[in-house]
Amino acid sequence: MLTSQKLPPSAIANSVRDEVLCRDSKPKSLYERLGGAPAVDAAVDQFYEKVLADERVNFFFKNTDMKKQRRVQKSFLTFAFGGPKTYSGVGMRKAHQKLVDEQGLNDSHMDTIVELLGKTLKELGVADADITEAAAM
Repeated sequence: MLTSQKLPPSAIANSVRDEVLCRDSKPKSLYERLGGAPAVDAAVDQFYEKVLADERVNFFFKNTDMKKQRRVQKSFLTFAFGGPKTYSGVGMRKAHQKLVDEQGLNDSHMDTIVELLGKTLKELGVADADITEAAAM
């Protein structure tokens, strides 16, 4: 791309080098680093297998339409990890308020969920730094 502004030779060289070597100068989102939609789909499916098998939290899902839950979670994580903005649900607090009020959802349950997500991502070969970033969301 030509501009009327003069760039230093090093900036031009770096730009040409990045273009020739197919480098994207913009850092990749967590969504992209994980592998996009196929990776999020696999992670959510494996994550819920763990959740439904874990007695510390599985009772929260006994009356849940898991097909819908997986679909919503995939959309939410895609959005949260920097992918396409397809999530149209409510915020985390509002989405879980009924569970807090009626079933006693608390910090220990949320810690279990984060633990299970981390284990799932680790099994899928995700780097520790990316798991830490995912857990912080």
